[in-house]
Amino acid sequence: MIDGGLIVALVAAFLVIVIVAKTAIIVPQQSAFVIENLGKYNRTLRAGFHILIPFFEKSAYKHSLKEIAIDIPEQICITKDNVQVGVDGVLYMQVLDPERASYGITDYSFAISQLAQTTLRSEIGKIVLDRTFEERGAINGNVVRELDLASDAWGVKVLRYEIKNINPPQDVLSAMEKQMRAEREKRAVVLTSEGERDAKINEAEGEKQRVIKESEAVKEAQINEAEGEAAAILAVATATAEGLRNVALAVKEEGGVDAMRLRIAEDYVKQFGKLAKEANTLVVPANLSDVSSMIALATNIVKNS
Repeated sequence: MIDGGLIVALVAAFLVIVIVAKTAIIVPQQSAFVIENLGKYNRTLRAGFHILIPFFEKSAYKHSLKEIAIDIPEQICITKDNVQVGVDGVLYMQVLDPERASYGITDYSFAISQLAQTTLRSEIGKIVLDRTFEERGAINGNVVRELDLASDAWGVKVLRYEIKNINPPQDVLSAMEKQMRAEREKRAVVLTSEGERDAKINEAEGEKQRVIKESEAVKEAQINEAEGEAAAILAVATATAEGLRNVALAVKEEGGVDAMRLRIAEDYVKQFGKLAKEANTLVVPANLSDVSSMIALATNIVKNS
């Protein structure tokens, strides 16, 4: 038969084990538990093993200190030029103060999500449709700034907001596509015309350079030819003058006059003979003494020189 005292001891031990099991808390890494003492905030437990006071303390709230991503569903926004677009996004936030996140607002995730939607509608309404695609970074920054101001009182830090999709109506998309196609065609025409213009300019410049080079070549050729002719004339004149000087010197020597007369007579006879061969009609001087007179004239010219 089991002793009654043993039963009581066993029951007491069991109750102690249950109480310890219920009051012992292990907080995971990057988590925080908010502890209340008789319904009032007492402390915040970080990662590790903790023991609570039985029947007085309890874990009222549990928060993850990791970065949290919240999907912001698509909503209809109206741009400054009255075009409806569907915009969705994703929000990244992190709990920094578990106490304020527990008691500052009932559901901070829902509140921040709703505030992100209203802020996004306000930002989209400030710009026209064409700029919504270009100003994504500015829109994201403005949304984060507004949400961070509001969530600071809740102990939550909004890290960033990213727009995922901007979906204009189908008719607007068709109009934008036509506009982009026209713009591309315009750029293609402009580039083609600029290319043709540059090609014509290059061709004209090349022709200009060719004409200049040819004129310079002709100029150089004429200069060289003129210099050559001048040199030839100078050489002939120099040789002629030298020859005449030599003849004059030879005539002054002994027998030079007789040699000159003989040479003149030979040339006269030679040229007269050529004239007789080439012409059908020959005019013979009436007085053959003209030959001696011509020789005498040449002799006098040499002597007087």
